[in-house]
Amino acid sequence: MTNKKKVLSVMVLFCICMMVSPTQLLAETVKSKYLKADAAYRKLRHNPKKQTYRHNWTACIKKYDAVYRHDPSGVWAAAGLYKKGILYYELFRWSNIPADKDAALSEFNRIIDDYPDSRYRSKAAKEIAKINKKHPPRTPAKQAKVKKKKSRVKKKPPVPSAVSSTGTKAPAAGPVPIDAMGTVTDLRFWSNPSYTRIVIDANKETSFADRLLKKDPSIHKPQRLYVDLKQSRVAKDLDKLIPIDDNLLANVRAAQYTRDTVRVVIDIKSFKNYKIFSLRNPFRIVIDVWGKDAGTTYAGKRRSTSTSNKKVDPGAITKQFALGVGRIVIDPGHGGRDYGAPGYLKGVHERDVALKLAKKLAKKIRADLKCEVILTRSDNRYLPLEERPAIANTKNADLFISLHTNASKDKRAYGIETYFLNLATDDDAIQVAAMENATSTKNISDLHDILSSLMKNANINESSRLATKVQDAMTRDLKKNYSRINNKGVKQAPFYVLIGAQMPAILIETGFISNPRECKRLTNSKYQDRICDAIVRGIKNYIEETNPTAFRKHRPKSKTKG
Repeated sequence: MTNKKKVLSVMVLFCICMMVSPTQLLAETVKSKYLKADAAYRKLRHNPKKQTYRHNWTACIKKYDAVYRHDPSGVWAAAGLYKKGILYYELFRWSNIPADKDAALSEFNRIIDDYPDSRYRSKAAKEIAKINKKHPPRTPAKQAKVKKKKSRVKKKPPVPSAVSSTGTKAPAAGPVPIDAMGTVTDLRFWSNPSYTRIVIDANKETSFADRLLKKDPSIHKPQRLYVDLKQSRVAKDLDKLIPIDDNLLANVRAAQYTRDTVRVVIDIKSFKNYKIFSLRNPFRIVIDVWGKDAGTTYAGKRRSTSTSNKKVDPGAITKQFALGVGRIVIDPGHGGRDYGAPGYLKGVHERDVALKLAKKLAKKIRADLKCEVILTRSDNRYLPLEERPAIANTKNADLFISLHTNASKDKRAYGIETYFLNLATDDDAIQVAAMENATSTKNISDLHDILSSLMKNANINESSRLATKVQDAMTRDLKKNYSRINNKGVKQAPFYVLIGAQMPAILIETGFISNPRECKRLTNSKYQDRICDAIVRGIKNYIEETNPTAFRKHRPKSKTKG
């Protein structure tokens, strides 16, 4: 092909792309996801060895689930749910686990309820009829007949048990003993008018499924979102009804739905979008709900300032709007029973160093940047990781900064690094995230699926810019006064404490507390002051890049004679 023809081809392609509407582009993206899921499904069907491992089935199911979640109201949503149902039923035929069959029926029923106009509705109905015909609920009388005929029936070859990636067999079919079930122990929430985070605490990891139900005025039922936790019981002392009564949600309630399933229902007033994900060690399910007017609050997109309850200096409001960043949440890592990393020096722990740094940093930001500062904790108390970004969201923060100290088995390891939320890019980042999340590297790799659906709500670019400015300022300023300052750079990793933050959010590893030299420095008041000064400088540089006139002194206009 000549160069002229190549240029012409590119131009034609460009013109075609320019004519594609955003709706068409979304449909093409979802279609691409669906085709990739189909390709994975075909590989699984043609590989009997892979079929004996449960995680291969669930990986394929997740791909179809991503199709549905990417655009729940789109033309491909029902197709994704249908294939999920098919896969769950095929998995059941391998595993003999009733929960897999129930999951298949749940997906097919969801299509019938939520997509009545889809061509997949009739397909789903046929699948339900087929499953119920092959596996009808057995009454005691039928079970007795089966026992009598058992001696005459030729035994079928054993069905292969589903095997996990660790090589252990999945539970056998049949009811789960009560003492082997997990327990839902608590319901917690944080909210503001445009955002609510709900956390379901459980004492064991379990599978769960969620579904959004439409409003039903005929039976006086509001729109509801429910989450079913399999193989679970409700704790006896659990407060089963928690009033929320904010702009988005009425309440959250939990009940024993079946013998081995707990259903948590959220009654909805109004909402735009929601996300559900799970965290481990301990296991909990996090539900984030956003309102229709929820939006990013980073520099240049300020929230409205209410003056209904307190008098605000007009000059302060003007300054806040000019600055673009008016409220910063600082999060001292760990706390209370969570000591964090132990220091090289006896009695030194990450939780205490992080708190001292946070208090100094807050004081300097207030003095130098004139911003409001909120600390997630101002004393030595325990704070769950999922609560920290929830505080920043409900306080409408413009920036979220989490302070930590690093640690390594190699006492020679040293340096400063700054992270923002994304998939981990190297083994070191995975190790750091696992340590700060108090979980295993295996769990960190499992977070990739969760993050792929959450990234749309995270300010990745803004967080990256903030991390770069802070990291550069810290290493440059500290090198002026100290030797052996190691710039480990800006990195990305899936930190629990950053998941769900609706503003630019970073996590700073201020040094290796396990290193003799850096442990001494991190406990030294003068060094703490200098590292905090550098962080303030980095924040200021970030604000100035966003709004170059933010810190210029406004000269009074000269009076002219008329």
